[in-house]
Amino acid sequence: MARRRVLHQVGGTVRLYEIPRTDGIDSLVLAERPEPEPGPHQVAVRIRAVSLNYRDLVVVKGGYGRGVRLPLIPLSDGAGEVVAVGEGVTRAKPGDPVAGIFMQTWLNGEVTEAAGKSALGGAIDGMLAEQVVLHEDGLVVVPERLSWEEAACLPCAAVTAWNALMESGRLRPGDTVLTLGSGGVSLFALQFARLAGARVIATTGSDAKADRLRAMGAMAVINYKATPDWSRPVRELSGGGVDHVVEVGGAGTLEQSLRAVRPGGTISFIGVVAGGGNFNPNLIFAKSVRVQGIYVGSRAMFEAMNRAIVQANLRPVVDRVFPFEEAREAYRYLESGAHFGKVCIRL
Repeated sequence: MARRRVLHQVGGTVRLYEIPRTDGIDSLVLAERPEPEPGPHQVAVRIRAVSLNYRDLVVVKGGYGRGVRLPLIPLSDGAGEVVAVGEGVTRAKPGDPVAGIFMQTWLNGEVTEAAGKSALGGAIDGMLAEQVVLHEDGLVVVPERLSWEEAACLPCAAVTAWNALMESGRLRPGDTVLTLGSGGVSLFALQFARLAGARVIATTGSDAKADRLRAMGAMAVINYKATPDWSRPVRELSGGGVDHVVEVGGAGTLEQSLRAVRPGGTISFIGVVAGGGNFNPNLIFAKSVRVQGIYVGSRAMFEAMNRAIVQANLRPVVDRVFPFEEAREAYRYLESGAHFGKVCIRL
């Protein structure tokens, strides 16, 4: 990872983006706050890059519920360099390349309601700032060979895909995985599935993106616009249904996913990108399908994933990088759905 050393100066200000109201992308405003200083067991991080998730669009549009505190610094995913540490810190030192974990208090084990109240960029201030302060427990050292933008892709999308397939999903070599679309979670799922020796069938609405999915290792790609009943060819290609579906579409795609999965298979329910829709819940018990909700993952999962990324020399797929001053444009580009992989902002 290319590093640029920063002289840490105390008492200045930092630029950041705030959401003072949740009525759309135009409500995102550039602001300044006093430079945050680390207290005991806290770490100051100079943010070098952040990445966007679909969740960030939901937050800025007011669809994330009552748990959002305004004004809010958005975005859960960012990576940067430790510039100062508070008294008693043992997990990081100045110069370390780090990223914050999505839920600052979910370190291991199962997720809790309390952990959900520590989610960056939603329940608490996030990472779209020149400098942030986190508790030392709420960060991990990221692989040094990754660029800042690549490292910034890991905390939400990558950990979510890792949890869905490798932790909660118990993926095995030879299994068949269905991924939907070409957003961050879906591409990480494709990469992790191939890493585990599984086969991948993918869907997309673009022939150009289909070629890129095949180049990444998908054994088959189905254009859902040309084939709205895409569960049928998925069952044919997989010999009766896939073992695992990484379901990012929500109610709009869930019925097709239920038809595409084999009896006794698993659906990891992750997102609502496809919007509303109707589905037949009878398919869940009729096929003995396990539908599991995946809300990112713990610090322990993040660290296990990082070890696999280093061992496999895996690199996140970054579609486009925007400068800090064009944060709104980055949001709009994500909203357009034109991206293949992650949309990042460089600070």
